[in-house]
Amino acid sequence: MALNPSMSVLIVEDYDTTVQILRSLLRQIGFTDIDDAVDGTVALEKMHQKRYGLVISDWHIQPMTGYDLLLNVRSDPELGATPFIMVTTDSKIANVVAARSAGVSHYILKPFNAQTLKAKIEGVFAKDHETSSIWFVP
Repeated sequence: MALNPSMSVLIVEDYDTTVQILRSLLRQIGFTDIDDAVDGTVALEKMHQKRYGLVISDWHIQPMTGYDLLLNVRSDPELGATPFIMVTTDSKIANVVAARSAGVSHYILKPFNAQTLKAKIEGVFAKDHETSSIWFVP
C-alpha cells in the first residue's frame, strides 16, 4: 500500500496544543483530512463511524490509554488492519516492547518534527516496514 496524503488520519491526544502541533505537521506532509479524539473511547466511536487510513495516538491518554486503544483496534475485525502509530514522551523499553507485541505499526518519541513523522508514516506503508531495523526514534 502506498502513502496516500488524501487518506483520513485520526489523532488521539488529550492536549489541544499537541493536537494542533500534530495537525500542523501532518499538513506540512500534505494531509488534509485530519480528525481528532481526546481519548481511546472517543477514538473507537469515531473509527466505527468513519474509516481512517492511519491512527496516530498518544500513549498517555485517559480513561482509555493509547495502548488500550491499540489492543481494542487490533482485536476488532473491522478495524484490526488500521495502521497505528504510537507517540509518547515515555521511552521505557517495556512500553516499546508491549506496543510492538500488541501490533503497533510504529512508535515515535516526542518531540519530533515533520521529517521524522513523514519517515515513520512512509515506513508504515512501505512493503518492508516489518523488517526495518530502525523502528522508533529516541
